[in-house]
Amino acid sequence: MEETYCSHGDTAHYLPNPKFFESCKGSFMYDAEGRAYMDLMMWNSVANFGFRNPRLNAAAKRQLDRLPQVAAQFLHREKVELATILSQDIEAKFGRKGRVHFNVGGAQAIDDSLKVVRNATNGKSRMFAFQGSYHGRTLGATAITSSYRYRRRFGHFGERAHFLEFPYSFRGPKGMSKEEYGHYCVQQFARMFESESGGVVDPETGKHEFGAMYIEPVQGTAGYIIPPMNFYSELKKVLDQHGILLVVDEVQMGVYRTGKLWSIEHFGVKPDVLVFGKAMSNGLNPLSGLWAREELINPEIFPAGSTHSTFNANPMGTSVALEVMHMAAETDYEAMVSKSGAYFLEGLKDLQKRWPQIGEVDGLGLALRMELCHEDGYTPNKPLQEAMSHQGLQGNIDIDGETYGLVLNVGGHYKNVITLCPSLHISKDEIDLSLKLLDALLRRCTK
Repeated sequence: MEETYCSHGDTAHYLPNPKFFESCKGSFMYDAEGRAYMDLMMWNSVANFGFRNPRLNAAAKRQLDRLPQVAAQFLHREKVELATILSQDIEAKFGRKGRVHFNVGGAQAIDDSLKVVRNATNGKSRMFAFQGSYHGRTLGATAITSSYRYRRRFGHFGERAHFLEFPYSFRGPKGMSKEEYGHYCVQQFARMFESESGGVVDPETGKHEFGAMYIEPVQGTAGYIIPPMNFYSELKKVLDQHGILLVVDEVQMGVYRTGKLWSIEHFGVKPDVLVFGKAMSNGLNPLSGLWAREELINPEIFPAGSTHSTFNANPMGTSVALEVMHMAAETDYEAMVSKSGAYFLEGLKDLQKRWPQIGEVDGLGLALRMELCHEDGYTPNKPLQEAMSHQGLQGNIDIDGETYGLVLNVGGHYKNVITLCPSLHISKDEIDLSLKLLDALLRRCTK
């Protein structure tokens, strides 16, 4: 039936026979036979707080029984309170007043941010982004996503991006430290503005056609690449020098995935626009949005009707997101995620010592990466990733007398990286089980 009646244009099947799941709870998915699958992708970092989180599910049920729907021209308390909490949090952290604008999906919020940028920069439609960037697949978001295959059949719609080298240290120049490579990438960017041969500036007037630079503080689809800590602070100086806005895409790495509410907090720079989505409502009802500086988004600059979706601040999504923020205020997620992430990373490093096919492991909080290679520890090994992903979904891995499956996510420039984004509530025992499952898959798939 799926083969015949479902559009394949909206699928993301990585394997020929996608798994059907029947239920989920906590860190696990379950198939029709009741087999448990440890999930280390959590809906691409959407269900950060675990599947069927009791507190968040209860918030959704309360809203369903009270005010599940309301037309956008009216107000509901949850929208206003959530916008206030987010704006006040960002002001406290970055010292900048601003406002929150809601939408439904991450790509739609990226499109809204492009409108904010173009409006604030007198219509500039050129953007900087990075090789390996992923910002969504709407027409606008696709233009600043580095994969040409998403644009190949549709072309551009207004925006165009200039893609820059991202400091991917594992595959960067040999002989450079991580920090030296980050500095080198910034210097290469700065040189583009030194003369007209750089292709971005008229040196006689100092004018250029770029409105903003879009970044994922930790690159997601590219394989959870963590840049050196000096990279963004040095980059921001160049952007400020030329009046280019910094738009931070937190759709995948925000909401405590890296141990901070916003992953950009690790890097010591202040965004002009911040886009969020995915885990903000734990996936229970779609909700995304952006925060922008007051000068960019106040009603005189960005008036009513500048952009709109019927479902943009829906009561179900905002009520769950509000509960997420209340839960975060009562729980030390920074300490919890940092501790669990460090423990998981140590386990991955132990696997790396025993398996030459693991070229690199790295992590920030519970955003972890394991780059699979051939036995030289460097040449990308996509077939091994595909085999592990396929075997994990067979649901027949024996661990300590119990049978499990394993749900893995794929990323990387060569699709050879297993990106791990487990539940933020994952227990020590579940991390140990995950490491045993990975070890068992490596044994099975490297024979």
